[in-house]
Amino acid sequence: MALVGRVAQINVSAGGVPKRSVPQAQVTLAGLSGDRQRNLKFHGGPDRALCLWSLEVIESLRVEGHPIAPGSAGENLTLAGLDWTVLGPGHQLQLGEQVWIEITDYAPPCRTVMRWFRDRRYSRISQRHYPGSSRLYARVLQPGALAAGDRALLTLDNGPL
Repeated sequence: MALVGRVAQINVSAGGVPKRSVPQAQVTLAGLSGDRQRNLKFHGGPDRALCLWSLEVIESLRVEGHPIAPGSAGENLTLAGLDWTVLGPGHQLQLGEQVWIEITDYAPPCRTVMRWFRDRRYSRISQRHYPGSSRLYARVLQPGALAAGDRALLTLDNGPL
């Protein structure tokens, strides 16, 4: 079974948030080329090489009055069209023609993003308190080139081609 979405935005920074949008990037085993994290104790590493988030979740948070936008919460890839409530650790996605990733964990909210939340309530993206609204961490199984607009294919039977 598969679900299809798209890469709505690719986001990088020299460290910190917000991350800025870029039209394309090279995905490596360590994450996106040109992207860095300030605190490697909590971010980065092979099992947290990429941070993913849903454009639909961001839009829903904006409707609630939170002044958030793609890249604000530090996600590397803003994905659209996937049912975020079904995604979780163990699921694999093919991004574009080359890249394969595996979701490893839910990304806990960090206080560095509190300015993007009404009343500074950044716990609004906690998987424990609001299932289906959390960012996700992923490891890179197969690196490659990726561009905004590329297909994002969730495969429930898993496995790179």
